[in-house]
Amino acid sequence: MSPDNRLDAAPDLPALEVLGFDNALFPVGDLAEAVAFYERAGFCVKVRFDEAGIALLGAGKETPGLLLRAEEEFGRRSPAWPAARLWLEVRDARAAGEQLTAAGIDLLDPPFSTSTGYVVEFADPWGNVIGFTDYLKRPELARS
Repeated sequence: MSPDNRLDAAPDLPALEVLGFDNALFPVGDLAEAVAFYERAGFCVKVRFDEAGIALLGAGKETPGLLLRAEEEFGRRSPAWPAARLWLEVRDARAAGEQLTAAGIDLLDPPFSTSTGYVVEFADPWGNVIGFTDYLKRPELARS
């Protein structure tokens, strides 16, 4: 990958430029239960289509978000390790961990330190893992 986020292409193809994130998609077993869980975790519903089994949750001021999609027979499960994780920036991950706990959401581990700040992770009932991360140690990298 080149420094300008372009995938080096075959000589006869143009380089692919990745522009940014669109939605992150999480499969869930029950849309109503999933929406209630994520609302407790601090997410807001931007769009919901029960007949299609989808709900789009907001993630900050950005247009993309977390897309929940109901999948038939997708049962509850613990997160596998290693499992894919979606980390979202918050102002203070340790405070977010306290808010999650107060809302009845179990943390996977206590908040942990990284080179830029702290991270706290939790999983929904279907094993999808979300991390809230901050830039308290490197505020110049944080969103304003």
